[in-house]
Amino acid sequence: MVESSMITPHLTVRDAKAAIEFYKAAFGAVEKYSMPSLTGDGIMFAELEIGNSVIFLNDEFPEYDLESPATLNGSPVTIHLQVDDADTWFNRAISAGATETMPLDDMFWGDRYGRLVDPFGHYWSIASQIGDVSREEMMRQAVAELAG
Repeated sequence: MVESSMITPHLTVRDAKAAIEFYKAAFGAVEKYSMPSLTGDGIMFAELEIGNSVIFLNDEFPEYDLESPATLNGSPVTIHLQVDDADTWFNRAISAGATETMPLDDMFWGDRYGRLVDPFGHYWSIASQIGDVSREEMMRQAVAELAG
């Protein structure tokens, strides 16, 4: 059992059943619990484990102001996965149906990092640490990169 964290993402999606299957395929999620809606036309609540973390998930219920990125025309939020092998996780997510929004690359802050969007409109970043970079070196490289 995963110990509760202080912060747990709670995602609203269109077609929670499909989303659960996607998260299983893309991120190795384990479905711990799901509760159908009272009318039986969706999932009111689901709990998934991804590694040592938990996410909650539900279908859209506009009558309760629970709307998905598809309805809201996007999401400004990115969920970050810090993993041992970014390439494996990233490629598995793409194979499961995610869309790359930023290709994996070695970054100035010492991570191999990339971004994608899942089929339900939620953004994910995936990274692995590839080196230790001091704050001073990180700042120097950031300035150099921004300068072009």
